[in-house]
Amino acid sequence: MIVTVFIRYKIDPFKRHLFELYAQNWLQIIPRCGGHLIGYWMPHEGTNNVAFAVISFASLAVYEQYRTRLRGDAEGEANFDFAEVNQLILGEERTFLRQVEA
Repeated sequence: MIVTVFIRYKIDPFKRHLFELYAQNWLQIIPRCGGHLIGYWMPHEGTNNVAFAVISFASLAVYEQYRTRLRGDAEGEANFDFAEVNQLILGEERTFLRQVEA
């Protein structure tokens, strides 16, 4: 069963440009570590402090392996540190979804 992780970020609206750099860094890191990155979305009109990411995995077990690889990845760790030092993310919600099948 494919599992998709939907991440809702509450970001500092005055640091959107830094969050976009953070998201761009994941575009290479996530696939290398085993996630099928569907994409990142930034605020455009309306609400200016919410961003999203969507990543799919073949199973929850594959997701757990990905998390382990991600934490061991030098660029991944650097990106986590970048977000923390710059205090870009004020909150984060992860929802695990499965596709409805006929």
